[in-house]
Amino acid sequence: MIDRVLSRLPALARSAGARAAPIVPPGNVAGRALLTVIAIMTFLASLTVGAVTLVSDTAAQWQSQIAREVTVQIRPDEGLDMGAALSRVQMVALSTHGILSAEAMDDAATSRLLEPWLGEGLKLDDLPVPRLVIIAINEDDPPDFAALGKAIRDAVPQASLDDHRAWVSRLVSMAHATVWTGIAILALVLVATVLTVVFATRGAMTGNRHIIEVLHFVGARGSFIAAEFQRHFLKLGLIGALAGGAVALCAFYLFGRWTAANQATPEADQISALFGSFSIGWTGYGGVLLLIVLIGVLTAITSRVTVIRQLAAIDMLSPVEA
Repeated sequence: MIDRVLSRLPALARSAGARAAPIVPPGNVAGRALLTVIAIMTFLASLTVGAVTLVSDTAAQWQSQIAREVTVQIRPDEGLDMGAALSRVQMVALSTHGILSAEAMDDAATSRLLEPWLGEGLKLDDLPVPRLVIIAINEDDPPDFAALGKAIRDAVPQASLDDHRAWVSRLVSMAHATVWTGIAILALVLVATVLTVVFATRGAMTGNRHIIEVLHFVGARGSFIAAEFQRHFLKLGLIGALAGGAVALCAFYLFGRWTAANQATPEADQISALFGSFSIGWTGYGGVLLLIVLIGVLTAITSRVTVIRQLAAIDMLSPVEA
C-alpha cells in the first residue's frame, strides 16, 4: 500500500504545484455531452411545466365560466311566437333569485354563430333554428337551477335550461388527468437526469481514478474530493438547465405572440378556445425558473453522493489490494 502511494506522489506533487487545475477537467467530451443532455432534459421538463400550467389555468377558467353563465334554448314549434317566448323566458329568469341579467341572442349574433356551418346570408325566419337566451348568474349566490329549469319549462314548454355542467365537468376531469400525467412525466424526466448524472460522475471518477486514489490515500478528505466534483457538476447543471429552460420559455413566448397576432384565423381561435391566450403567465415562468434551479442543485447533490459512495467502495477494497 505504501509503495503504491509513494509511486504516485510525484503526480500528486505536480497537482499540488498547479493547484489551479481542477480534479475534473472542465472541457472534456463527457462534460459537453452531459451539458447537452441536461439542456434537453430541462427543455422537455420546462415544456411539461408550461403545458401543465396552461391546462390547469384553462380548467379553472372553464369552471369560472360555468359559474357565471347558463343558456336557455327555445326550439321552434308550429304556432310558437318566438319573440313572445323569448320575452317570457327573460321575465322568468329575471324574477328568479340569483340572476343578474337575461339577454336574448339577436338575429345577427345567431347568424354569426351558425355561419361556419350554414354559410353567410342566413334568413332565420325561413329556418327552424333554435334561439338562445344568455343568463348571467351571481357566482356568490347562485340560483336553484332545478327550480329555474322547471319555471322556464312551465312558461315555455319548448324551452330547456342548459347549465353546461355535464360536458364541462368531463373536460375539467380530462384536464386534471392531463395535469397528473404531466407531473408523472416531469418526475420521469428528473429521474432520468439523476441517472445520467450518476453515470457521468462515475465516468469522470474512472477517468481521474489515479488522482482521486492518491489524494484519498494520502489523507485528503472525502468531502474535499466530493466538493470538487459537486462544484464541477453544479456548473454543468446550471448552464445546461439555463440553456434548456431559456429555449422553452422563448418557445412559449413566441407561440403566445403568434396566437395573439392571428386571433382572427380558425387555428388561433381553436387554440384560444382550448388554452386561452396560450400564455403561461407568471406562474409558468416561475415554475420554469424553479425547475432550472432544482435541476442544477439536483445535479450537484447527485454527483456528491455518487463520489462519496465511490470513495467508500475504494476504502473497502484498499485492504484487499494492499
